[in-house]
Formats: sequence, structure tokens, C-alpha cells
Amino acid sequence: MEETKTKSIKVSATPEYLPHESSPELHQYAFAYHIDIFNDSSETVQLLKRHWIITDGNQKTEEVKGEGVVGEQPYIEPGERFRYSSGAILTTPIGAMKGAYTMSDPEGVEFEAIIPTFKLVCSTALH
Repeated sequence: MEETKTKSIKVSATPEYLPHESSPELHQYAFAYHIDIFNDSSETVQLLKRHWIITDGNQKTEEVKGEGVVGEQPYIEPGERFRYSSGAILTTPIGAMKGAYTMSDPEGVEFEAIIPTFKLVCSTALH
């Protein structure tokens, strides 16, 4: 698990290789990632946008930007967590992801909460 903290917003990421959803012979390696966002501030915040940078083992980079996460733009109360899981498919058995969430405070001031860099590694790539 990797973790960052930006303006009292802690973001942790835990990746997972999905062998049953992967097809190495077709160069498709499926990964899930589990995100935990903890609001360690005294104010409610809202997650507005996501920005991912996904890099495969050949250093090919893809950027993904969009509104919210998993179809939601959640409000996270002080001392509360928002958890979700999503996934990515790479053409190489090793890669990495990093990024940021655009958050908003109660006054509508936007700020970025950094998503830690985490590695995506197919278990067979280590043999």
C-alpha cells in the first residue's frame, strides 16, 4: 500500500494483479486498484475530478481525466473515508499509476489531493 497526504486528505492505493482476467498470450494484463480517501480535516470536502497517469513497462504513458470516480462525486465528511475499486489493463506485465483528485472545500475552493505512485506487477513477472 502506498499513501500520500495533501491538505489533510490522505489517499492510499493498493494494487492487485488479476490473473483470471488477464491474457498474457494476448499482452493483456489486468489489474485492480483499491483506493481509500480519508478526510483528516475539520471540513467536508467533495471529490470533483480525477487525473491518472498510467505508464506501462515500455514507458508508454496514458492520461485519464474525468469527472468524479466510479460514477460519483462524493462528499467526504470530517473523519470519514470514501473507498472504491477500479481497474486498468496494461500490455506489459509491469507498470505504474499516479495522479491527483481535484477536491473542493466548503467555500468552493478547489485543490489537488495527490494520489501516490503505485506499481502494477504481474506475479509471474517476478520469476
